[in-house]
Amino acid sequence: MINKLFQSEILLFLFLGGIAAATNFFSRILLNHYMGFRVAVVIAYIIGMIVAFTLFRRYVFGAGGRHSAHEFRDFTLVNLVGIVLVWFISIGLAENLFPAVGFTFHAHEIAHGIAICVPAFTSYFGHKYFSFRKA
Repeated sequence: MINKLFQSEILLFLFLGGIAAATNFFSRILLNHYMGFRVAVVIAYIIGMIVAFTLFRRYVFGAGGRHSAHEFRDFTLVNLVGIVLVWFISIGLAENLFPAVGFTFHAHEIAHGIAICVPAFTSYFGHKYFSFRKA
């Protein structure tokens, strides 16, 4: 049913990726109560990545005839680029740029939210042609 709501695969990817990104974002806020920002960003990314894999495999790309463990391995490889981007942008904004310009209003949340959006389009192509490629 969800596939019928979206006529474009990339729009469906972005919508479901938004759900995974929200999971990432809000889990980072919760995790921050128990650990520092830097570690929380990484763990939240992994949580969001697991949600994204499940949604993308089921609703966007489907099972490509490859073993799900291989797809998850490849999905993780694509996301290694994403986690590096998200981590450096989050830390760079929240701990360097924002304090340098005197920006303090929810700096960690805004920095993390911006960072989560950065790998959206590049990861679409990585997942389409690598993670969930057909056997």
